[in-house]
Amino acid sequence: MKVMMIVKANATTEAGVMPSEELLAAMGKFNEQMVKAGVMLEGAGLKPTSKGARVRFQGGKAVEVTDGPFAETKELIAGYWILQVKSLQEAIEWAKRCPAPHGPEQDGTLEIRPFYEMEDFGESEALRAHQRLQDELDKKR
Repeated sequence: MKVMMIVKANATTEAGVMPSEELLAAMGKFNEQMVKAGVMLEGAGLKPTSKGARVRFQGGKAVEVTDGPFAETKELIAGYWILQVKSLQEAIEWAKRCPAPHGPEQDGTLEIRPFYEMEDFGESEALRAHQRLQDELDKKR
């Protein structure tokens, strides 16, 4: 099962405050444990929304581009990991071992979301086309 473990943003991450050396070291150890266990596929921090944009669609067409920052920090993402685990419970166990994502002095939230797998969709020509594209991407890695 492939999951995304999402680090929810807060006012500090949205202000662009970089993590402390201690938090970077703790996250490095955590990442190393996940790599050695063979569960971590990818991970990254995201710049604040002030550096990004949103594109809104209406009636199937892109109609509006809004430059960041965006107001509701509880809806924003500060970083993520992509994990390959046996179950949601295993992902939860890894999340519980994570250092406090914004440091020990701040509250934080990790959200875990499973990816859809191709077999979740059944069979169709459109899905076979998606699989061919995924196979191409996998070859480039």
